[in-house]
Amino acid sequence: MEEINTTTSPTEQGQQAPAADTKKAPLFTPYQAFVVAILALMQFTIILDFMILSPLGDILMKTLKITDAQFGTVVSAYALSAGASGLLAAGFADKFDRKKLLLFFYTGFILGTIFCGMANSYATLLIARIVTGIFGGVVGSIGMAIITDVFSINQRGRVMGFVQMGFAASQVLGIPIGLKIASAMGWHWTFFMVVIFGALIGIVTVIKLKPVNEHLKLQSDKNAFMHLWHTIQKRDYRIGFLATAFLSLGGFMIMPFTTAFLVNNVNIAQDDLSTIFFCTGIGSVIIMPLIGKISDSIDKFKLFTIGTILAGVMVIIYTNLTPVPLWIVIMINVVMFMGIMGRMVPSVALNSAVPGMADRGAYMSINSSLQQAAGGIGAIVAGLIVMRPDQSSPLQNFNILGYIMVAVFLLCMYFVYRVSKIVEKKAVKAAN
Repeated sequence: MEEINTTTSPTEQGQQAPAADTKKAPLFTPYQAFVVAILALMQFTIILDFMILSPLGDILMKTLKITDAQFGTVVSAYALSAGASGLLAAGFADKFDRKKLLLFFYTGFILGTIFCGMANSYATLLIARIVTGIFGGVVGSIGMAIITDVFSINQRGRVMGFVQMGFAASQVLGIPIGLKIASAMGWHWTFFMVVIFGALIGIVTVIKLKPVNEHLKLQSDKNAFMHLWHTIQKRDYRIGFLATAFLSLGGFMIMPFTTAFLVNNVNIAQDDLSTIFFCTGIGSVIIMPLIGKISDSIDKFKLFTIGTILAGVMVIIYTNLTPVPLWIVIMINVVMFMGIMGRMVPSVALNSAVPGMADRGAYMSINSSLQQAAGGIGAIVAGLIVMRPDQSSPLQNFNILGYIMVAVFLLCMYFVYRVSKIVEKKAVKAAN
């Protein structure tokens, strides 16, 4: 049985998080539990802001008279701007207290979301999504750097399980509530809901989160550009970057068009979409902490492989759906997301062990940049492949996206395998 860890966190001790210990996985201290909670809530708002576009897609395209290709551009605008800003921020990411950076970019994200709620045309919505992406896309990378500073490698699977619950919570609470608000008060108020909740999270972060600045003692590159360049030059880091890019690339392909596919191809009523998201989210809330705990107990790459196989099978089934009862769609969605989370949690936990403490901010920023850029490219490609004569017609070529996703899954598996070998070598070197 595990003993409760009553010691202070690595950050509180002023030390680097300890190396991986495969024999035990210590429980969280009260402060670590707070860090997990606040980062999970931030992740909830960031993901909700992005995810809400998908269920609002059919409404937005009809209300603002946006074409499929334009909607794909709106979705990708967030991802591409987030990718660009992550790359630009990488050189500075290890030069400041991570708490201050987190609050700066989270504030910008909230302001960008306000502009989204005020948008009244394709052009203004596009600009608002670019602004939101510039700030929101960096928040996740800073959070990952904080996680890596505060938690040891054999705690990070559980941490990622909880933090990534923001994804599930956005479906259980955020998306259904957002859709109800959109129906009752207009889609603008869905974004304002995110703003109000995000502002409360920001206030708590200002008051409760301690400075995260131990990495400042290890800095050797005074020039931000040189720090970025030295980070990119490292071969092991580049393998981690590729693993992240391919992890993101496939998922963004079908995401922007899921509601349009369900409504127009599977004949699901618009009012039933919230039920699908709610049930899928409930399944994810149950599954993700379990996956995180398993990830800290068994080989992470094996868990990733199982998740990849399951996700690949379910994506092919999902993208080839014809009109079926609602309960079947819900079951397929739940199992598909089980596979997707089975890939995400162990791969992110593995990737977090690649960089050294002095490079974590830069590494995570570049990682986030590539993740967002790859997702944006995936959304653009999907917008070019998916076709339909008008906005009420069934989507064509949606199944092709499913086959492409599976191919990307397999490429990702290769790079995650290489990352797992890098982490194993680091653990052996640290032990010696």
